[in-house]
Amino acid sequence: MAFKDTFSSLVRLALGDGESQKAPAKTAVRRDGYTPRLIPRTISRTRADISTWQSALKAADNVDNPKRVKLVQLQNDVMTDALLASQVDLRRNSLLATPFSLRRDGEVVQETELLKTPWMTELIGHCFDSILYGHTLIEITTPQNGEIHVGLIPRTNVVPEKGLLLYDQNNTAGVRYRDTHEFGVWLLEFGGQHDYGLLNKAIPHVLFKRFAQSCWSELCEIYGIPPRYLKTNTQDPEMLARAETMMRDMGTAAWFVIDESEVFEFAQSANTNGDVYRNLINLCNTEISMLISGAVLGQDTVNGNRSKEESSMRLRDNLTAADRVMVENYCNSVIIPALVQIGYLPKGLTFTYDKEEDPEKLWKMVTEVLPYKDVPNDYLKSKFGIDVVDKPILGLGSVTDMSAGFFD
Repeated sequence: MAFKDTFSSLVRLALGDGESQKAPAKTAVRRDGYTPRLIPRTISRTRADISTWQSALKAADNVDNPKRVKLVQLQNDVMTDALLASQVDLRRNSLLATPFSLRRDGEVVQETELLKTPWMTELIGHCFDSILYGHTLIEITTPQNGEIHVGLIPRTNVVPEKGLLLYDQNNTAGVRYRDTHEFGVWLLEFGGQHDYGLLNKAIPHVLFKRFAQSCWSELCEIYGIPPRYLKTNTQDPEMLARAETMMRDMGTAAWFVIDESEVFEFAQSANTNGDVYRNLINLCNTEISMLISGAVLGQDTVNGNRSKEESSMRLRDNLTAADRVMVENYCNSVIIPALVQIGYLPKGLTFTYDKEEDPEKLWKMVTEVLPYKDVPNDYLKSKFGIDVVDKPILGLGSVTDMSAGFFD
């Protein structure tokens, strides 16, 4: 019976009758997708350097057999950088915090509440991630009671240049997902086919930053415990072994006992305070911030000032506004049509972000117009949350009471 109702709903939706446009049809059922068929692989956690990045780019640029496995793993690895992650989250959260609505003929419709769900937030987040990684392929399923579930197809298993979905990232066997009937309905694609995203540009800066931090930590260790050496008879295996054991076991002890034929001394530490590493780290942080947020925001505590921070925030807001336009385009061209085809939404709806108002600017306009015009109390309550009443005049009560008694 459930299958018959679902099939009838999809038929009415395909015919485009009036009833299907007024109320959402029953969501089609799709229990399993491609994700359970994919073979998981162990992620390599070896130390990466610039040669690793160049090797990953060569594999991704291969015309005959492009593979993004190493590049995607490297992109995921650099996302562990604290500054990069914070800048990405700052830009993503600015986008996710913006209210949106569904409209028909310019009017907000009740179906807007159907999209106030966690999975819609995930969809918008995946749209944004296409900027970072260059490409995103997601899969929609309805595992329980017609509830929509959004899953990301691992980027290591996708070859966007060929339109391939690989069951095993190390093989070439898979399915051409753009030729399947699920594409555009259950499989949704965001981003370009030959774009590696912003994270690819951030990789060298994160790698150099890690190198500088590693060298600086070694320098701190040398400053804390200067290098030491022990003169002994290296030709005698027994004395050499005893000296190695003593140096290893001594640790940070303040005293030790050595043979009279041995000499223990401290080597001179490096004559530097680590400015070269600090400058390299600051340079990398600046480049990462410029790449993601368009400006160095809230980091320069030495030369920072209010005007600089305000101009930086305006630059970041411009990027967020561009992100909203991109999400609106994806929603109206990809996401909303897919939800219509699976029966979750009726036809004729348009996704739009609500226009943001500046409370400070609006309040300034209200205070400037008050000497010349009346502002309704309900407007002040709805816009600014201020409970206001009419001011009494010359002990005659409020304006409302005086006008009511004047004509009695």
